[in-house]
Amino acid sequence: MQYDPIKKTLGEVFNKHPFLRKLFYKLLDLLLLRTWHVKMEVRIWAKGKKGNSEILDAGSGFGQYVYFLTKNKKWNITGIDVKQEQIEDCCTFFKNIGRTNVSFQYGNLTKFKLENSYDLILSVDVMEHILEDVEVFKNFHTSLRRGGMVLISTPSDQGGSDVHDHGHDSFIDEHVRDGYNIDEIQEKLKSAGFSKTEARYNYGTPGKISWKLSMKYPILMLNTSKLFFIILPFYYLVTFPFSLLFNYLDVALKHKTGTGLIVKAWK
Repeated sequence: MQYDPIKKTLGEVFNKHPFLRKLFYKLLDLLLLRTWHVKMEVRIWAKGKKGNSEILDAGSGFGQYVYFLTKNKKWNITGIDVKQEQIEDCCTFFKNIGRTNVSFQYGNLTKFKLENSYDLILSVDVMEHILEDVEVFKNFHTSLRRGGMVLISTPSDQGGSDVHDHGHDSFIDEHVRDGYNIDEIQEKLKSAGFSKTEARYNYGTPGKISWKLSMKYPILMLNTSKLFFIILPFYYLVTFPFSLLFNYLDVALKHKTGTGLIVKAWK
């Protein structure tokens, strides 16, 4: 299933005016469960911190998380991505809305490193797209300041990418791996030099239901025909309250297993 073309089409629609793009970010914040978990972890990281912080959004894409991070004027954000059109698009948008505490640049995470530069590195739904993951983790470690943290959101091997059996293809064609084992990714981070790691499952039972309602079924419909763009608002009108409830439950509860992982590692 092709996911990137759907994202590109949606981006073109909501990019026609800064207000529409902000609205798109807000909708993503509400619908995407990973955003709930990532924002919670960022807030935990930020507690008690005073003064300026340097943050790297490693794989900034459409700029959803940069938009959230730049609300704090004491944080300086760098967004990097391998898609030049995304970089140019984000530069234009954030300049137009007057967010000055952010810069964007092209960067390949397997090569990008800036020694002792960042207090936090954010990597949201990126590592499942990169084969040379240990090289990226080493670059993250080099780029972090002492005591800095990397925050990773990625599918797990417990059904991540909607894969449940051997030989079952990933729901998202662009993924190079179906998901990480919770111990495997921590071992790789430690081999890259990180002194401490933590990992937990998300997308437990409530999250899996929410993901199907808010993401899987709409994407399947849109891949079938673009005519479903007309139906989509009415679909979400019905399913939106249920998605919110299941997102809340997924964040509030602890999960013995889940199709997603939240991983933290410290230098």
